[in-house]
Amino acid sequence: MRLSTDLPPAAADGGLRALSSAANHSVLWIGLAAGMGLARGRPRRAAIRGLLSVAGASAISNAILKPLLPRRRPPAGTVEFANRRGLPAPTSSSFPSGHAASAAAFATGVALEHPALGAALVPVAAAVAYSRVHTGVHWPTDVVAGAAVGSAVAFATRRWWAVREQGAATLGPDRTTQALPDGDGLVVFVNPGSGSDDDGIRGEIEEALPAATIVEFDADRDFGEQIDAVIASHGPKALGVCGGDGTIVTVASASVRHDLPLAVFPGGTLNHFARDAGVGDLASTAEAIADGTAELVDLGKVRVDGGEEATFVNTASLGGYPDSVRLREQWQPRLGKWPAAALAMARVLASAEPLAVTIDGVEHSVWMLFVGNGRYTPTDQVPMSRPEIHRGTLDVRYLLADRRFSRLRLIAAALTGTLGSAVTYVHADTPNVTIEITGIPVALATDGEVVADGRRFEFRSEPQGVTLYRGR
Repeated sequence: MRLSTDLPPAAADGGLRALSSAANHSVLWIGLAAGMGLARGRPRRAAIRGLLSVAGASAISNAILKPLLPRRRPPAGTVEFANRRGLPAPTSSSFPSGHAASAAAFATGVALEHPALGAALVPVAAAVAYSRVHTGVHWPTDVVAGAAVGSAVAFATRRWWAVREQGAATLGPDRTTQALPDGDGLVVFVNPGSGSDDDGIRGEIEEALPAATIVEFDADRDFGEQIDAVIASHGPKALGVCGGDGTIVTVASASVRHDLPLAVFPGGTLNHFARDAGVGDLASTAEAIADGTAELVDLGKVRVDGGEEATFVNTASLGGYPDSVRLREQWQPRLGKWPAAALAMARVLASAEPLAVTIDGVEHSVWMLFVGNGRYTPTDQVPMSRPEIHRGTLDVRYLLADRRFSRLRLIAAALTGTLGSAVTYVHADTPNVTIEITGIPVALATDGEVVADGRRFEFRSEPQGVTLYRGR
């Protein structure tokens, strides 16, 4: 086999030597991840997954495979070769290439979260891998094996950190409803305290739907009463809402009461419902309003201690789950959703007190309980995505406290992504579930807000509960 030292001088010699050195100790990948992390959302998640993949690939390659599979480095070249492009040969085993493993791990990990960024990184990763052969410190098979290890580790991260599904959820059947050209007959309620750029979003709505009526909520008055008063005075043909999930559920409840279609414009901090339902694009929603194209969407309902039913569009929870959600959302901008969710759950479990409950007539002791409107995925990890909001089902999950060492087992499962195989974790899809608390009343949180205390909670799905404008 022809050695790298036998190859003639090339213009790329200096660049490949510098690139190979830049990847020492994964400095190159850490720097790229830091730059990607400045952008929220998918780029930041991609950076975190990439670095976690690098950490795993580096540990496996350098701490396990190299000692187990010793191999000599390629023979040293001439002094001229060393001065031109050679690198000092490391003393560790040549097989596999740790640089190639880290390069492939980072590029693959990033691609799983953000395919476009991953594609841009592939040439860089390939150049780093090749540079190890070009500079004379690795055999080609070392690089191939290292790249295989890195890619495998990156794909393996999906087992304990699922890749978020990017597509919109499947909703109910299509429905032709009120066509409102320019938004004529539409009343849009805007929550100025939603944490978004209210003036900017309001201006976009007014530009896209010039005939619509825009109403700002008065934060000092009950939102539901304000909605009913506006409906009585304006007689709208449809309702719109610009705000976070808490505001959306209030207007959605009014649209159901008054049998009016609903338009959603994301104006909150996280906008879970708008993202999942696929109505995050204002222009597309405005077009659907003008054309009268809509789909039916399920709603979640809960009755507390026999009172009136309340609506939720995303999730409801009891026990420590509301606290874990608050911590996750506080840490998520810095850490990404899965790391923040896992650490938040571990933090809450470390100090939580179990709840004595009866779930559909069966007694349990639980740490926390989650009820989702629609089907969430993955089923064996922290809920990340919602591919369906149309089958009339609730996604029910709870963490059992009546198993030996349940707290430690759940903390370990949360941090390692093995929740689905833990005997302390229960998941079921069901149209309804009744939870009764033994002891003092506990807080119920719906759509991220604590709404009531009670001892008996009757949850059900309301199939096709609201007509939602959505482009096709």
